[in-house]
Amino acid sequence: MTDTTSEFFTAAVTLAPAEPEHFDLAFTAVTQPCPWPKAYGGDLVAQAAAAAMRSVDDGKTLHSVHSYFMRPAEIGEAVRYEVELLRDGRGYATRQVRGYQNGKPLYVCLANFAAGEPGGSWAAPVPDLPGPEELPASADYLAGRSGGTMTDGSKAYWSSGRSFDMRHVPGPVYLEVDGGRAPHQAVWVRPFDALRPVDGLTDPQRDAAALAYVCDYTILEPVLRVLGLAWAGPGLVTASLDHAMWLHRAPRPGDLDGWLLYAQQAVAAESGRGLAEGRFFTPDGVHLATVLQEGMIRAALPGGAG
Repeated sequence: MTDTTSEFFTAAVTLAPAEPEHFDLAFTAVTQPCPWPKAYGGDLVAQAAAAAMRSVDDGKTLHSVHSYFMRPAEIGEAVRYEVELLRDGRGYATRQVRGYQNGKPLYVCLANFAAGEPGGSWAAPVPDLPGPEELPASADYLAGRSGGTMTDGSKAYWSSGRSFDMRHVPGPVYLEVDGGRAPHQAVWVRPFDALRPVDGLTDPQRDAAALAYVCDYTILEPVLRVLGLAWAGPGLVTASLDHAMWLHRAPRPGDLDGWLLYAQQAVAAESGRGLAEGRFFTPDGVHLATVLQEGMIRAALPGGAG
């Protein structure tokens, strides 16, 4: 792999069929490299979404995924996804997916699929923000910078190891809260190169999995921002607790190979947990998806509070 490639994502959502042990279908997938003690949560969401999509063959498309993270996943190890076919109706279908590693359940989700039907259409307006070409890539922002708990490994990962170029408005929260402690931010995201085909998934299904994959990287950042916390701050520990994603519109061909705006805001922070919302828009204003995630946030707050 080159330093800047989207292949980490496509490797993550490439599933191998397996014999089911608990439910109707089973697949295995391998979590991807990262410099933390636990695997990236978006691996699990995207892999489970891919497993659920591979169980639906009548043209219905994924429109929502609701997840709980129960245990951390080991990096570079296979996760076994068991799919239960809960319902196949005329308009909707529902799947339960459980992820197992070392014989223990670590992730569970419900995924719903829709056939689609005529109806009204409305979408929230796209925020008016600087475009990606006006902003530094993570690699450019981090070049020559150091501090906190950032290592060479975490710097390389933030710069090029996440499959997607990410450009923050007003600024990142890698080493400090760049841009102030407002409860909102936005991130322009684009794969480093064109997304590759994925065995077992159509291109539209792969693109839906890509949204599920990339959404988890930065969704807690508006909560970190409003609390004055940076990723490289001493003692910071975060973990995904639960996650919901609604896909309002299917991405058009090529949408996921170009820039998407991920507008985010903090909803609440209390008792070591934070909730944030994010919305994905195409540059021409199409609202593709909405995300809500609650995460554990453990840190000594600035000024000695917490």
